This record gives sequence, C-alpha cells and structure tokens, in this order.
Amino acid sequence: MNLDFLSGLKIKITENADLRRFTTFQLGGACQAVIECTDAATLQELAARLRAHRHHFLIMGFGSNILASDKGIPVIIVRYYSKKPVIQLDGNTLATDAAAPLDDLARYAITRHLEGLTALSGIPGTVGGAIAGNAGAYGKQICDHLASVTALMPDNTVLTIPGGSIAFGYRDSPFKRNGAIILSAAFALTPAENPSALHAKRREIMAARLGKHGSWKKNPCAGSFFRNVEPTEKNGPRQAAGWFLEKSGAKDIRVNGAHAYPKHANIITRDDGASAQDVYDLTIRMAGLVKTAFNIELIREVRLLGFFDKAEGCNAEGFW
Repeated sequence: MNLDFLSGLKIKITENADLRRFTTFQLGGACQAVIECTDAATLQELAARLRAHRHHFLIMGFGSNILASDKGIPVIIVRYYSKKPVIQLDGNTLATDAAAPLDDLARYAITRHLEGLTALSGIPGTVGGAIAGNAGAYGKQICDHLASVTALMPDNTVLTIPGGSIAFGYRDSPFKRNGAIILSAAFALTPAENPSALHAKRREIMAARLGKHGSWKKNPCAGSFFRNVEPTEKNGPRQAAGWFLEKSGAKDIRVNGAHAYPKHANIITRDDGASAQDVYDLTIRMAGLVKTAFNIELIREVRLLGFFDKAEGCNAEGFW
C-alpha cells in the first residue's frame, strides 16, 4: 500500500505486519500495516493525514489487553507506545503522554512521594490503554485520580476533558466507543505521609503479581481475561472471577494448547502451537461452565481484535 503521504513523520511503518509481534499473547495474523508512534504531536498529525487519505485505522497501546485473531484484520493499526515516557510534575499533578507505560507512571509517582497510583504498579500497558479500559487493581481504578484527558476527536479537534465528567464504568469508558484518541492525561495526587510505605507497598504488589500472574514473556497472556463479578451485597466488593472459574472446574479444561495459568484461573495462557481461536474457544467453554454452575454471565475484560469463528457481538470495526 502507498503510505508516502506519511513521509517526514517520526514513525515506524511495518507493512503486512504480524500482530503476534505486537501483543503480549503473541498471537494473531497480519494487518495492512502497523505504524508505531511515540509522542502526542506526531500522533495528532498522523491521524489527520490518515483520515484525509481515507485510511481506516485502529489505535493500540502496548497490546497487553488484546487477543488478536489468527485471521488478522484488513486495517492499519497505529501503535501509540513509548519506552521513554514524557512525564512532568507540577505541584502534586503528574502530566504524561498516553504512550507512557502505566507502570512507569506508577513508579514515577512513588519516587516523588505521591499517593494515588501505587495500586496500578506492575500492570502492563500504556496510560492511554489503561484509561480507555479504566484499568485497576486492589479496589482502585485509574479514574480515581484522573484530573483530565486530552483527546483527539474524530473531526481532528483536540479537547481537554475533566476526569470527573467522563462516564467511567468498571473496566470501561466512553473511549472504547466514541472514536476519540487519548493523547495525554493528568493526574491529581496527594503527598504521602509515609513515603517508605509507598515503596514497600509497590514491592509487595510486584511480588504478588509475579507469584499469581507469572510473566507474560514466559507465559503469553493478556492478564485477567474476565471482569470480576458484581457484588452480591450493596456497596460490597466485587467477587473474583477466578474463584467461580476454579469452583466450576473451568480452570482444568484445555482447548489444544490453550489453558488457564496454574496459579490463577482467570489468567489464560497458551503453549507453543496454540492459536488465538483456541484461546477464544477455551474462554467460551470456561464462561459456559460458570453459567451452568452459578448462573453468572462472565464478561470479558480482554478486547478482541479481528474476527473469530462462531463469535457473537463483534462490531464492524473489528475491535470489540
């Protein structure tokens, strides 16, 4: 395909790109191209040019919450991710490009003795992806301290939106559906009364994540596959989806090389040779066992990219 109109931009273009190279599941077929972009200004210009030339594209961060189809997808993927994040401190407010790794932001806040992001330590992915999915852990969500989001709208205008005016849900936000591209964000944090406790908490969280989740580099996965379950009591905590998966026997089933991680029923991983379709089929079976045992409908936390056999709910965009 001819992408000469993108010349001069600080980007990397890989045509006919294999999606397994760009997701932590390390699965997926080819797309038209992956365009890698690392800063907000370049992303804004890149999106404007792609739209002007009528090229359909989808935005992806680090690819840590995605299962990409073996069939690939006939669109351009723009990967907005930077190994060298731009994070700025103004008083108790942290501002960052959405391309920044989320864990880098959490660590930066801790080193500045600021509270509010410690619970997000160790979560792979970018700040932008985390906001779009309202990522969280240990009862905290990224929206809790979100001061504002600067987003590129479908008409190429740029808006800065107060965090409190965004209708976040559990592992959900309007950014999954409204076509806006998150460029950057700011977080209002509070000074820590005991900075050493922040460092200790981070070490505790990182050790717990490694013990329960393992490493996606050794056991390819996309983190927790299903959302935790709505509380049975008003204002009560959500119930771990992994508990229902384990008690229903779902943890013990396999589809070819796709299976649950031994230490966590809600972490789906796979052996060499397994396909994305195997993973998808396994999760449908697992959710079915929970439905039969507890009459609970598990909801995916992981997003699907592309088209899967016998899949329901896929929209025309191919990102669902």
